[in-house]
Amino acid sequence: MLIVNADDWGRSVEETDRALCCAQNGCVTSVTAMVFMQDSHRAATIAKDKSLDAGLHLNLSQPFTGDVSDGRLIEGHRRIVRFLRRSKYALLIYNPFLRESFRRVYEAQASEFERLYGRPPSHIDGHQHMHLCSNMLMDEIIPAGTKVRRSFTFFPGEKDLINRFYRRWVDGKLARRHRLTDYFFDLSQNLAPQKLARVAHFACDASVELMTHPVRQAEYELLLSGVFRNLTENIQRTGYTSL
Repeated sequence: MLIVNADDWGRSVEETDRALCCAQNGCVTSVTAMVFMQDSHRAATIAKDKSLDAGLHLNLSQPFTGDVSDGRLIEGHRRIVRFLRRSKYALLIYNPFLRESFRRVYEAQASEFERLYGRPPSHIDGHQHMHLCSNMLMDEIIPAGTKVRRSFTFFPGEKDLINRFYRRWVDGKLARRHRLTDYFFDLSQNLAPQKLARVAHFACDASVELMTHPVRQAEYELLLSGVFRNLTENIQRTGYTSL
């Protein structure tokens, strides 16, 4: 099975509309929505009207651009954003001083999603994959049993041994508490037909998530192309709800 998930739903009007176009054409099967952002409310209305499979795109690394009245939430989120944007390695560091802020910010975003969408998210992933940062993992903030995006799948030779070992550890920790796909790929790294065909081959016998950002022109054009349709036409394409 192949889950083609469009990230950043609700982040802006353009990102929502590009993902919607792909979903209506059958090439995107689920979306992950950002809350407290510019287009969050409109995006939620569209998703409900179109019965889209929608999960939560947890935002720990970008300032909120929508209306937020809770000053404590805003300050806690700002502290997390500052910490995680300090270095590309910050997500590897556990910050005990932000322990409660991480939990509060997650719970606020999950609660806002349920308020906007009228149901819990079908799955959880993170903007810039920060749902896999050390504070989230070590404190097991996402409830057990939730469907969660795993770390990237790489082919032999694409990453060094330490990187592959770390990702294996992360996936093992996730798998003990959550439901994961078997593989996870980024469309932007698989735009060439031969690479996309390799991803499609995995989906013939396993569950695969293919992440996309349709606001990027190259991805948008490929998703709507005959190449994408031909490579995936014999594969079960579905949303996270069916995982």
